[in-house]
Amino acid sequence: MECKLDKITVNYKICGEGRPLLMIHGYYPDHRLMEGCMEPIFAQRSGWQRIYIDLPGMGETKGESWINNSDDMLKVVAGFVEKVIPKRHFSVAGESYGGYLAQGLTAIKGEQIDGMVLICPVVVADNSKRNLPKHHILVNDPELMASLTKEAADEFGSMAVVQNQWNWVRYRDEIMPGLMTADKMFLQRIQNHGYEFSMNILKQMKPFYKPVLILTGRQDSSVGYRDAWNIVENYPRGTYTVLDMAGHNLQIEQETLFNALVSDWLNRIEMEDDKPLTRRKDLHIKK
Repeated sequence: MECKLDKITVNYKICGEGRPLLMIHGYYPDHRLMEGCMEPIFAQRSGWQRIYIDLPGMGETKGESWINNSDDMLKVVAGFVEKVIPKRHFSVAGESYGGYLAQGLTAIKGEQIDGMVLICPVVVADNSKRNLPKHHILVNDPELMASLTKEAADEFGSMAVVQNQWNWVRYRDEIMPGLMTADKMFLQRIQNHGYEFSMNILKQMKPFYKPVLILTGRQDSSVGYRDAWNIVENYPRGTYTVLDMAGHNLQIEQETLFNALVSDWLNRIEMEDDKPLTRRKDLHIKK
């Protein structure tokens, strides 16, 4: 499907009906990353409308020349929300860079958002300032790695800490297609000159009193797990987890725990009253 905004056409896909849940993938992949890990959770759960977006320069959304930084990326996502789910409450799930945008979206549209999931989120945009563990492979399959092309082995091997056939197939089907089609020149330009929000949105955001889930991987050498702990106080109703045997592709490497924790988050949202929690002063935490 296509959403035509003023200066860009955004590709997206909708599955199911009910409460809107916006899915924002990471940098370089496309909507298939989020679709692959989230759709199995809804195989036996109704009442949710899943909205999978392709960010500019990824999937089938063109990287327009006027998009220069993450501020502009966030404007595209906010414009998409206003067009596709206008004046409706919704929840948001973001992975890696998508988690960075989700935090920004919550900062500017918090009254409209019923909950948020951050999967291995970018918290510190500047890679040189991140607190990262070293890449450490916990499960290795030499025969599998030898059977892959050099490009595939390099891509998969640089991220995966559990390198087995199941994880490779999911990586191949859910992540690699986006990596292969991404507009690398467009994305590298933003990454080099405008990856961090210039407006300090995250530093100015108010506490978000809705169900939140922050998922981090103990062996995630891309964004790490320590920096995400520093944002926990922004989310008084947030669950923070750090999972062993999980790198930056936590949703694949720890599928069972991922499904259980996301299902719990969905349950928490479904338990809420019709009125947004941010309007209920009695639920604000007092110190």
